[in-house]
Amino acid sequence: MDSAPNNNASAKDRFRPSQRFGLGGVAIGNAFRPTTDEQAQEAMEGAWAAGVRYFDTSPWYGLGLSERRFGQFLHDKKRDDYVLSTKIGRLLKPSKNIPKTIWKEPSPFTYEYDYSAAGVRRSVEDSLQRLGIESLDIVFIHDLSPDNGDMKDKWTEYFKTAQNGAMPELTRMREEGLIKGWGLGVNTIEPILRTLEVADPDIFLSATQYSLMKHEDALNRLFPACEKKGVSLVIGAPLNAGFLAGIDRYDYGDKIPAGFKEKRERISKIAQKHGTDLRTAALQFSAAPAVVSAVIPGTRSPVQAKDNVASMKAKIPAAFWAELKKEKLIAANAPEPK
Repeated sequence: MDSAPNNNASAKDRFRPSQRFGLGGVAIGNAFRPTTDEQAQEAMEGAWAAGVRYFDTSPWYGLGLSERRFGQFLHDKKRDDYVLSTKIGRLLKPSKNIPKTIWKEPSPFTYEYDYSAAGVRRSVEDSLQRLGIESLDIVFIHDLSPDNGDMKDKWTEYFKTAQNGAMPELTRMREEGLIKGWGLGVNTIEPILRTLEVADPDIFLSATQYSLMKHEDALNRLFPACEKKGVSLVIGAPLNAGFLAGIDRYDYGDKIPAGFKEKRERISKIAQKHGTDLRTAALQFSAAPAVVSAVIPGTRSPVQAKDNVASMKAKIPAAFWAELKKEKLIAANAPEPK
């Protein structure tokens, strides 16, 4: 039997991180290039010292490596002092044949997809053990999306399993007090819109969909749908996996869309003219909409972590945003940071 929406929870009851800025765990899981345990620890320590108290990870990141590293870092912190989200959807299995992924020097595991109710419980228990903590705040159903190369057009079949299994089970876990909220963690919009129709989520992690480079579809379709249900969004990859910090890599692939380097250069020059910088503008832009509860860029170093926090506190003149809109570099209806 299909799960049906339960709209008893009002917007004020739905869990949102108390902090609008967090740390994403992709780089901590050795995305694109290796990060040592020491470097990862220093990066997390730098984020904590700068005031970050929301952390997002996943079994997928480094095939368990990111969760283990976060657990090592958080084990001596008071559980009430931070918010933690992780994900379900892939169960890890020990293996000598480690699959080729974006993770460099990952843990020795392979994975299998499981969006069933039992799979959710197993995944959460596994994550708690890797993390070495007793509870999670948010659980995101991970990569249930057409851009997942393992699924592609078959993502709707996996979605049906999650609709009947993972989604009602996460709602039960929320009602039992085991978690505070759940949603999807995806890089496309359609799965989120579909989930809003068939289930009772609290919060979504939307990665790569709302940044200075690409935001119109999220602004005009995703945001209104979430606002109607009182659901908030965490924005992942607000720097497009480093592209808006000056790295010539866009999101999680090798190809940079046509014209994006030129657009980046134009925005950067306007930012300099107004006394700010591209990264600062990008982070504040992604955090500006009222429907956004947090942004979670990743980092590999304490300097990056501290710089990102400083960027969120910086003052950007209104004239900067006005010029971007005049030059049609951002949408005319895009919310501007206060």
